[in-house]
Amino acid sequence: MLRKPQYIALGIVALVGLIFLSLPESATSRVKLALTGLFLPLFGLTESTQSVARRAGNAVVPRADLLRELEQLRAEKQKLEFNLIQAQEAARENERLRKQAGFPARAQWKLKPARVIARDPANWWRTVFIDVGSKDAVRVDMPVITPDGLVGRVAAVGSTRSQVVLLGDQNCRVAALVNETKENGVIMPYAADPAVVTLTYLSRGSPVKGGQTIVTSGLELKPGNAVLTSGLGGVFPSGIRIGEIVDVRNVGFGLYQEARVKLAVNLNSLDQVWVVAQ
Repeated sequence: MLRKPQYIALGIVALVGLIFLSLPESATSRVKLALTGLFLPLFGLTESTQSVARRAGNAVVPRADLLRELEQLRAEKQKLEFNLIQAQEAARENERLRKQAGFPARAQWKLKPARVIARDPANWWRTVFIDVGSKDAVRVDMPVITPDGLVGRVAAVGSTRSQVVLLGDQNCRVAALVNETKENGVIMPYAADPAVVTLTYLSRGSPVKGGQTIVTSGLELKPGNAVLTSGLGGVFPSGIRIGEIVDVRNVGFGLYQEARVKLAVNLNSLDQVWVVAQ
């Protein structure tokens, strides 16, 4: 049931309608024009809003382009970090060269960016696949690194992707040294923890201790030696960070020492890596 105010409103609307219909055509046109003038600002506001929205939409960069630019910036940042690492190592090398005339200078690294695209389920902690291959001039035994340090080496190469064995795998032994003492050793697996490796064959009286930094030595592992059986042969250039000593113990009835080394790179969260072409 309609209430009294509603009847009154309905009557007013009907009366206005009758008056509008009874007006001459010229008067009707003027009323229409007046009504249009009243609503024109609203129409203009709507159009302006739509125009601003269109311009804003045109100004928005597609997400794919933003991601591409982000990747480029991250790659440039990592290149700068690598340049800093090399500059620091070059300064140390130049210091040694002043004492040893004729020592060959270090060659600059040629870095190729790559992304980790898969892991081997059968060897989850020790093998990954990257999205570069022979078409990108990648070869077996090239080192793989991040700005934090050494990741591993290329073990197999396809046309567009490659397999990388990581530090801690039996097939990725590395000649290394303690940065503070220049003591040489070999990086080998440590089965209990994939984030830790063993630095072995340290001399019995070596002053190595926890907290010291381990880097690649650049020495060649000879396949003919029963101790150095990897056959990698000078794969890794010197000065790449491997990790930090956790603790040291005597082994081999006290004939030598070995140290547990916490890796500098988190191998379980690899994304962007770099292949080193020497």
